[in-house]
Amino acid sequence: MFYVYVLKSLKDKLLYTGSTNDLRRRFKEHNSGKIYSTRLRKPFILIYYEAYNDEKDARMREHNLKLRSRAFAQLKKRMERSLRA
Repeated sequence: MFYVYVLKSLKDKLLYTGSTNDLRRRFKEHNSGKIYSTRLRKPFILIYYEAYNDEKDARMREHNLKLRSRAFAQLKKRMERSLRA
C-alpha cells in the first residue's frame, strides 16, 4: 500500500503533505527530526491519510494536493474539525 498523508505541526499549526509506502515509519521519522524539511516544525499529529494500491496514484494525488490550491481547499473543508486539534 501507498499513502498520502497530511500532518499538522503542533509548533506552528501549519500543515505538511507527503506520501510514503510505510506510514507509521514515516510519521516516526517526521517526529524524530530525521526529515530535513520538517525537523524544525516537530512535533506533528497525523490528521488525514489516503491509501492507494499503486504508487503512481499516490504520487499523483500528493502532487495535486501540493500544487492545486482548490484540491487542498476541498480536502481542508472535509476535515474542518480535525484541523482544530
